[in-house]
Amino acid sequence: MSAPIRFYFDYLSPYAYLAWTQIGALAARCGRVVEPVPVLFAGLLNASGGVGPAEMPAKRRYVFLDTLRTAHVLKVPLLPPPTHPFNPLLALRVSSLPMANDARVRLVDALYAATWAGGGGVTEPDRVAAAASSIGLDGAAMVAAAASDDAKTRLRRQTDEAIALGTFGVPTLYVGDEMFWGYDSLPHLERFLRGELPGLSHRLQDWRDLPASAVRRRPGGP
Repeated sequence: MSAPIRFYFDYLSPYAYLAWTQIGALAARCGRVVEPVPVLFAGLLNASGGVGPAEMPAKRRYVFLDTLRTAHVLKVPLLPPPTHPFNPLLALRVSSLPMANDARVRLVDALYAATWAGGGGVTEPDRVAAAASSIGLDGAAMVAAAASDDAKTRLRRQTDEAIALGTFGVPTLYVGDEMFWGYDSLPHLERFLRGELPGLSHRLQDWRDLPASAVRRRPGGP
């Protein structure tokens, strides 16, 4: 069987939402299965020392403008959640609970709709439970299970595993060892799956060892 497309995401990201609306059809065209993997974006940022777009006011405004344009082109809904940034932990933990992959895909669909398609958000337990129940799952039981140590550990482990792979943002997609980051990488992913683009990860060693001749001085640093 061909390797699945592993889709690493956090509900916090509108780009991950937009990529999610397209990845199912892309996978079907290429005869692949999508395996959604929830991760905590804040954990990725902490590991890399990065700054999220929402922490940069000018970039935050542009991200919303850019994603609105993309949503218009794709003809998919994009409405602001009740707050942003928001705490995605409950939704991520519920999405990480043991279940069949097709059920997880449907749950991610429902929780993304609740986040970015006018569904009232995913920070409150009743909202998350309602989203899960809307696709035939036991939402109340899943929200209760998400409070367990096992659920917290599972999400933390998924995030740590993503960091170990070199993941620094969302959405990030993997086919085997080949990594594709961001909504803009979907055309490259499809070309790769169709055999029109070779895997190039093996060539990174030449770039990884490239020395730096300048280092940006950070505010407040030496």
